[in-house]
Amino acid sequence: MDLVYWEKNFIQTSRGGFEFFTQGSGEPLCITHLYSEFNELGYYFADAFTKHFKVYLINLKGAGNSLSVTYDDELSMSESVKDLEAIKEALSYKQWSFAGHSTGGMLGLVYALMYPQSLAKLLIGGAASSKRYMEYEGSIYCPKSPLNKKLKEIFSILKSPTTTKEEKREASREWTNMSLYRPERWDEYFSKPSSGKVVQKRLDYYSFKDLPNYDIQSELPNVTIPTIVFCGKHDAQCPLIFSEEINEGLENSILYIFEESNHLPFLEEKNKFEEMVSEFQSLTLKSINSFSLR
Repeated sequence: MDLVYWEKNFIQTSRGGFEFFTQGSGEPLCITHLYSEFNELGYYFADAFTKHFKVYLINLKGAGNSLSVTYDDELSMSESVKDLEAIKEALSYKQWSFAGHSTGGMLGLVYALMYPQSLAKLLIGGAASSKRYMEYEGSIYCPKSPLNKKLKEIFSILKSPTTTKEEKREASREWTNMSLYRPERWDEYFSKPSSGKVVQKRLDYYSFKDLPNYDIQSELPNVTIPTIVFCGKHDAQCPLIFSEEINEGLENSILYIFEESNHLPFLEEKNKFEEMVSEFQSLTLKSINSFSLR
């Protein structure tokens, strides 16, 4: 398989220097994840957008070669959004769009609330608008889930300073398997190398600082830009009910449900996901109104 590497860039902003990677052409699209680190190999989620957009895949503070944080609060969702806005301004864009998956999607919702004029449109997937997904038995993060005990064992392995690289690799694979509808197709899904490893400090901040107070559901009606919300029907991290909740809270959104996917429909139903991305490219308020009348 011939690898297509993403172009590495670095930009100075009013809030410091940030590393990002670009690929594709067209309207600008910002993609990131709250606690992941990217490199020239790209990101499975972001790969689906490069045929239709000029994608900016951004390393937030503390990730890759972006600047380190001085204070832990710089890792918060609100501060991360301010960083993204500074990057947009340094790139001389008046507007760009945003696409995010999982906590990347949560970050996108916060972005739309903080800077509504900066986003042309929004795509949010496998996400939630509050911490309630952690209390829902259908989520692997809920203590009542039969998978939660195993998940905690995996996290202990990933965080332990004595764990070998091979042990961490195997634990990470087990975590991912919990988020696949058909884990037996692992080799097919992950045949192409990619980036997106966990930045533990960012994950810890989200888990122990941001998440306990995270609840923006009542604010979602303030988001009026055209939005696509998507989710796998069998999502075990942020179950479908929470994407339905986001869709109900937004003023101008469409909900896409991937019938044969868990948390990763961009891998599990790749062709259908690409069809959705194509619709996202041409998404307008008018097209949303037409969709709702079908």
